Order: sequence, then C-alpha cells, then structure tokens
Amino acid sequence: MIIVLKRGTDRKTIDEFSGALKRTYNVDVNEWQGVNETVLGLIGDTTTVDIGTIKAQDIVYSVKRVQEPYKKANRKFHPEDTVITLSNGAKIGGGNLTLIAGPCSVESESQVTEIAKAVKESGATVLRGGAFKPRTSPYSFQGLKEEGLSLLFKARQETGLPIVTEIMSEADIDLFSDVDIIQVGARNMQNFTLLKKLGKLDKPILLKRGLCATIEEWLMSAEYIMAEGNQQVILCERGIRTYEKYTRNTLDLSAIPIVKSLSHLPVIVDPSHATGHSWLVEPLAMASVAAGADGLIIEVHNDPPHALCDGAQSLTPEEFDKVAKKVTNIKSAL
Repeated sequence: MIIVLKRGTDRKTIDEFSGALKRTYNVDVNEWQGVNETVLGLIGDTTTVDIGTIKAQDIVYSVKRVQEPYKKANRKFHPEDTVITLSNGAKIGGGNLTLIAGPCSVESESQVTEIAKAVKESGATVLRGGAFKPRTSPYSFQGLKEEGLSLLFKARQETGLPIVTEIMSEADIDLFSDVDIIQVGARNMQNFTLLKKLGKLDKPILLKRGLCATIEEWLMSAEYIMAEGNQQVILCERGIRTYEKYTRNTLDLSAIPIVKSLSHLPVIVDPSHATGHSWLVEPLAMASVAAGADGLIIEVHNDPPHALCDGAQSLTPEEFDKVAKKVTNIKSAL
C-alpha cells in the first residue's frame, strides 16, 4: 500500500503517523522523500488496513493498494532509478551503459589476465569470469573453483577491473567475501535460502532470470534479497526457454522496458547465453541497448575454438571491441 502525504507535512507529524500505522496494523513503514512530496510504503499484510480511515487523515493526499507482491523492488515505492557504484567508480543504472566482459570460465592466469586487459581497453568496466560452473552434464568442466577465484583476484589487481562471478551454494559465501559483484545464475534464481543469505551482505548481487521464470517471479526473487536488507540488486535478462531450438534460449527483449517500468533496479542483458551463437551477440547487444538496457554482460575468449566452456558463443577480443563501439554509439544516439 502506498500513502502519499500532503506537501508541507512536518517531520514530527510524519513520525507520529508512521508509528501509529506500525502499531495499529503490524506493518513496516518505508519512507521516501521526493522533490515535492513524501511517500509512505506499507510492507506486510495490509488486508486489514482501512483505506477510508487512512484517507480521512488530514495529512494524507492519496492512498492506493499495490497489487504487485513485490514492494522493495517496485518503482511505485522508489520512483528514482537505483544506481550502484563500484570500486573503480563505474556506475550501473541511472542512464549509464555498463559493459561487463570476460571468459565463461577461468582457465589459467594468462588467459583471464590477457582477456581482462583486452576488454578494459575496449571499454569494459567490469570483468566477468566463472570459477564455479553449473553445467548440464556432470562430465563437463565444472570450473577451477577456489583457484579460479584467486586468478580473478590477480586479474583485478593487474587491471583494476571489479569482478563478477557466480556463486552456486550458500556454503561458499565466505569464499566470495572479496568478490565485487556476486552473480546468481538462472538455475539458482529461486534458491530462496541462498537469496536470503545474499540479502544480508553489503555487496551488489547480479540476479539472472530463470530459464522459465515469469517477470513477476524474477522480481520476487529480487525481493527475497532486498527484504533481508541488501538493496544492491542488478537484474540480468539472459533469455528464456521456449519451443525454438535454433538458439540456445529466446532473448526476451520486451522484458527490458517492462521491468524498467515496474522496477527501479538496473537491467542488463546477456546476449551470449541468450543465443548460444557468437554471430548473434552483436545484433542482440545492439537491440538490447536500443530497448533501454543499462548494460551488457558478454562472454569473451582469446581462443574460442579451444575454450573449456561455451566457446561457440564467445567473442574474440577483436570482435568485442567492435561490439563495444557500436553499442556505445547507439547509447549516445539515444
């Protein structure tokens, strides 16, 4: 439920009103100060709240129920875009275009460092790389795990690029204490125990959309993280599973403007996992930026034919450089 207070309501009156709401209806009250008005958001079971009684208060301008079950991720409660600032000063959200690039899987120190230097030169401000790899087959390469994290830290030291890498289990959270952005993969989007644990961290979380998740389910997963106190959530559209078999997944471009209308959280797109084909990455990266995406996360490998993971969808550093220039030009044109 959203309550908009009349302009000019003083601080003491707001505090007294908020306290009364908490005591009477057993709800949490979040407050947002806009340029011209104060908005109160009631979090919890608001079914017993009498809208007529609330409207009758002298300080209340308007009241309306929020039908969506997510509150903290909802733009109605938080009209301004959330902007997440990283250690190198890069900003995600708020009209900025963030380029995240790197290998699907960390294979060696020379591999990840060489790629990190190349993508930084092309304009990437965040390095991606998998240390723990969830694979469909138990016989596929599963990543270097702790060693992979160490190699990512070395690449960060060499280049200054913050790193984003995927976590697979709540048992590994301590290993990720020095990771700049923790990625939750599509398969873990509804691992609610993990989401709750990540919600207690003071660290950005990149939340990928599940293979068959609706937009509401995706936002509810973000709500799990935010409800525990961590408001630094980055949403990542990475394609959904449909009956089409020509591509690995079907990139839902419509999700970009839809989610940005529903939520204040940054939305980035992964055209690599969405398509499974390197030649489709460029056109869909361009389309994503044109549709309003706040950034892209793209797989880049210095030797795709011999990559241990997802070489078919990885760009070479030279190809990434071309894509980076094109999407930057599109963003400038917008």
